[in-house]
Amino acid sequence: MQALRPVALSDLPQLRRLARERLLGVTSLVDDETYLLDKIQDSLASFAKAEASQGPENYFLVLEDLESGQLHGCSDILATAGFASPFYSLRNRPFISSSRELNIQHGVPTLSLCQDLSEQTLLRSFHVDPELAGTPLAQLTSRGRLLFIAAHPQRFADSCISEIVGYSNAAGESPFWEAVGQHFFDLPYVEAERLCALQGRGFLAELMPQYPLYIPMLAQPAQDCIGQVHVDARQACQILIDEGFTSTQYVDLFDAGPTLQGRNNRLRSIIHSRVTRSQLSPQSGQGRQWLLSNDRLQGFRAIVAPLDEAPGDAVGLDRAMLQALQLAPGEAVRSVAL
Repeated sequence: MQALRPVALSDLPQLRRLARERLLGVTSLVDDETYLLDKIQDSLASFAKAEASQGPENYFLVLEDLESGQLHGCSDILATAGFASPFYSLRNRPFISSSRELNIQHGVPTLSLCQDLSEQTLLRSFHVDPELAGTPLAQLTSRGRLLFIAAHPQRFADSCISEIVGYSNAAGESPFWEAVGQHFFDLPYVEAERLCALQGRGFLAELMPQYPLYIPMLAQPAQDCIGQVHVDARQACQILIDEGFTSTQYVDLFDAGPTLQGRNNRLRSIIHSRVTRSQLSPQSGQGRQWLLSNDRLQGFRAIVAPLDEAPGDAVGLDRAMLQALQLAPGEAVRSVAL
């Protein structure tokens, strides 16, 4: 059985492997020992924070095989985008010009650097091993974050956002970056993406143009990238859309991938999850799949498991499920159908 749990210092070597294998464009997960160590320590401090309030906290979760100890995925939650450093996006909206004499009004689509998405909760760092793509464990790795938010709502904003990786080719080249960012940074897409991960987005404000970019003036391959989802990011995107996230007018600075947004009071795993009493009950392993979690902070655990009966006044769990959730019979468990 596999469980989603808070990251630990001992996970560093395995996290480096996950970071090496992550999709190019996931800038919050980079194979750099110092960066990952800082990320782990920040997460440990966040889970240890006694005060239940929203701030700069980063809650980093890993998917662990409980028998082998092997990590097969990860994801994290940044409680407040833009709290510690500016959170920049590109806003895609038309610039309207008009002429009374000619009786013409025309809208030209533009991209403008902005910080509109600051103060919202950011879901990021999603990655699972390729063999888990499309499986319930991939959903656990992504949606388990929402179960944690449901258990501790005061630590997060009322809405969540997630940047989906945009198009780049097999050589790691982004047509959008080459048409836009390359001219201001003089760096290949791969190097710019790594620099952003290690140093944050602050340097973008110094070099990116402060005036709108007129989309029709970009090369057609760059225009085609705007809002496009990388083929290997479609799974991550679809999981969130199924949750209730929707596309916005904002795109990523580097590859123009879409930004999704969802109000917490409309997200499935938050509004439909229910907390009931657990009870020891043998399970056949043939029932419907459910996402299950405890509601703890540092001891948070989440699993996906087949239940013979839908949760009612109590949730029947076998011993392996209780152990994975670190629960004793009678303790509370949160559940939502997969």
